Amino acid sequence: MDKLSVLMICLTKLLNPRVKNCFTFSIMNEPLAERVRPKTLEGYISQQHLVGENGALTQQIKNGTLPSLILWGPPGTGKTTLAQIMANDSKRPFYTLSAINSGVKDVREVIEKAKQSGGLFTAKNPILFIDEIHRFSKSQQDSLLGAVEKGWITLIGATTENPSFEVIPALLSRCQVYVLNPFTKEDLEALLKRAIQSDVLLKSKEIKLKETEALLRLSGGDGRKLLNIFELIVNSETSEPITVTNEMVLQKVQKNTVLYDKTGEQHYDIISAFIKSIRGSDPNAAVYWLARMIEGGEDVKFIARRMVILASEDIGNANPTALVLANSTFQAVNTIGYPEARIILSQCATYLASSPKSNASYMAINKAQQTVRQTGDLSVPLEIRNAPTQLMKELEYGKGYQYAHDHENNFVEFEFLPEELSGTTFYNPGGNPRENGMRNFLKERWKGKYGY
Repeated sequence: MDKLSVLMICLTKLLNPRVKNCFTFSIMNEPLAERVRPKTLEGYISQQHLVGENGALTQQIKNGTLPSLILWGPPGTGKTTLAQIMANDSKRPFYTLSAINSGVKDVREVIEKAKQSGGLFTAKNPILFIDEIHRFSKSQQDSLLGAVEKGWITLIGATTENPSFEVIPALLSRCQVYVLNPFTKEDLEALLKRAIQSDVLLKSKEIKLKETEALLRLSGGDGRKLLNIFELIVNSETSEPITVTNEMVLQKVQKNTVLYDKTGEQHYDIISAFIKSIRGSDPNAAVYWLARMIEGGEDVKFIARRMVILASEDIGNANPTALVLANSTFQAVNTIGYPEARIILSQCATYLASSPKSNASYMAINKAQQTVRQTGDLSVPLEIRNAPTQLMKELEYGKGYQYAHDHENNFVEFEFLPEELSGTTFYNPGGNPRENGMRNFLKERWKGKYGY
């Protein structure tokens, strides 16, 4: 709440009781999180890696030289607030859209307004903030490309989902991605203290924070949720002083257990528990955490996509059918949806948890990528180069290549790696029955090469 608003309230108390009640009613209807939203970097809590003295965004904000960017982090960690501060400090026009209820037409209308307000000779082009940009369809995201590339707008997108999966590559390549961390205990306590000291309504009350553990636990690391719960607690008390204790908080909040919140920290904690349970071959724990997500209304595609990844990363060639089933699950739940999709998810989760495990393929690609980064672009051996033209044939592309199917058992010992990496082992089969069979096959073929 700014000083002007406070002054208006004071004046109305003196001049007109009826108008006073209108202002008070309006302020009380405005959520606490909105009333105490900081307007400057000095009041911004947390994310010091971005906005601290040496933060990645600090100088860009001060200089007004902002690139288009994506703010990725859990809800209630200050993405919207940071976008508004960046616009205020750089003195740029600020437009905002919500991906929940905005279409391509809305995007184009805002871009047209931004083009007009930006002016021909100003370097401070308008900022377009899109909340929950991961909910935009491909066509909606496509409609942003021209405006971003031509500099008509500076795009700031906020998302709780991994931009690599949810933002189209063409748009992602034109934006910097900044990660916001969940609020720490110290951050959340600082939010509470600031609200008590600065909010025009709360500072008129006598409030004592005796215990905060229940408040922090119920918030799940979400600053906005924390302030909403705190406001509920304070407004429910009719006498002062108001002493906040864990017992009081749990009594006032009807659901005194930490429920799954698909937009909060629980979203990350529970999917982590779900994946680790499957990886640990515990179908009972896996189906329990699955039920928590289903009851919390988690996106069916999100759950299925994570199981597709796990089927390759943690099971792999120990049971290749796992990837087939996980991919079929992803397709099926997209077709069917809730509530029946829960049965398909349960079948897949219990199958994956009960399957033999191997991360050999995962480790192989990690090692191979690390080798590529260290050794650079090594030449492809001439024998296995493509030779579609006569010139390439004259340069001996493909000369000496031996076609495996022309040999006994469809195999011929031949060097396919660059000479500098000859004999390097990337794939080491796991110690499960299926991969032991693969190891024996490779051992028979390569006779000790690659360590088989």
